[in-house]
Amino acid sequence: MYRVAMISMHGCPLARLGEKDAGGMNVYVRELSRALGAAGLQVDVFTRCQDYSTTQIVELGPGARVVHIEAGAVQYIDKRQLFPILPEFTERVDAFRRETGVHYDLIHSHYWLSGWSGMALRREWGVPLVHMFHTLGALKNTVARSASEREPALRTSTEREIVHTTDLLIAANRLEKQDLQRYYSAAARRIAIVPCGVDIELFHPLAQGEARMLLNLPAVGNILLFVGRLEPIKGVDVLLDALCHIARDGCNALALIAGGDLDSPEGQRLRSIAEELGLQERVRFLGPVEQRNLPYFYAAANVCVVPSFYESFGMVAIEAMACGRPVIASRAGGLQFTVHHGKTGLLVPPGDSLALAEALARLLADEKLQARMGRAALTEAQRYSWARVAETVAAVYASRLFRVGARARAPATAVKGGEEQCLPTTPN
Repeated sequence: MYRVAMISMHGCPLARLGEKDAGGMNVYVRELSRALGAAGLQVDVFTRCQDYSTTQIVELGPGARVVHIEAGAVQYIDKRQLFPILPEFTERVDAFRRETGVHYDLIHSHYWLSGWSGMALRREWGVPLVHMFHTLGALKNTVARSASEREPALRTSTEREIVHTTDLLIAANRLEKQDLQRYYSAAARRIAIVPCGVDIELFHPLAQGEARMLLNLPAVGNILLFVGRLEPIKGVDVLLDALCHIARDGCNALALIAGGDLDSPEGQRLRSIAEELGLQERVRFLGPVEQRNLPYFYAAANVCVVPSFYESFGMVAIEAMACGRPVIASRAGGLQFTVHHGKTGLLVPPGDSLALAEALARLLADEKLQARMGRAALTEAQRYSWARVAETVAAVYASRLFRVGARARAPATAVKGGEEQCLPTTPN
């Protein structure tokens, strides 16, 4: 079976989730790599080393391992400062290949930074490049509420170059495919739609009473759960405002905010907002939560809230659904495909705290509706097992980049003049 170089430069699959830049993409890379390895592929995940105590090579499971690459200072570096060290990172990935004698048949990169590295390695190795953006700079700019939230032109221009260089793009849903076409003029024939997955063995229904007791939470009353990094685009301030609305109407609820750096500028801003709104007794900022403990928080909650202004898929939503919990989410990006309005949860306009409050009041007041949506959510989530996602990704690799029944690689492709063109299989 062929070998894949998985490039996740800033998103280490072993990182603690909800802290700094670690989030859904880290989970995606880790679980997809494990599942591909279990399916018989050989996967090396290349990520930047941030701690000298980290072992260079860490096994993820059969056929999959993480390779830590030193590039820049061996410490956490904000992802907005990583572009200048991409050449060093890329060269050291290639050095690892030369020193170990490993041959990679395919590169699969994640996020625009890794895409830059993937393009360079594609030229050097002469193998196909598959890329998944996870988020798009152009889309984030459409929902930015201030200049500080806007993505730099360097990101969007690099994303455009990736779109027109890579052999295949993976989109999480048809809306992301349309966005790639609309904002970056991507060729539809070179975009495969593959949804994200969920670990259905980890995320599954648990008894609410037992979960609350274990977490030392109130045995009775409504509990809302937010899971994610504390960034403006996640819309936590919208949730806080909605809490004020429902409190004024006599609906009592405790909101748990799981994830994020509480000492970051956004963490401090959100805690100040909660205090100004008089929500100290209604909101608990928990900081990062280990993923293995998240199922208990989902189980303890009546509803999971995802008020983001933009999400390419919404992994938190599908995790909550796998735990049998309904989701109230913004009708934004991939969330409108992950959450089925009126069936597995409710969708509201992004940024609309009054609409969010109305949805919360409706769902919290109706235990039968919560139960019905929770059952439907659980059924829907079963479709997203990582084994099924990996099977689809492996089929995409094979059908688009390899000749049927052989290991030999098909010619790489790129777009020129809006049409798919064959390129030589030798390095560019």
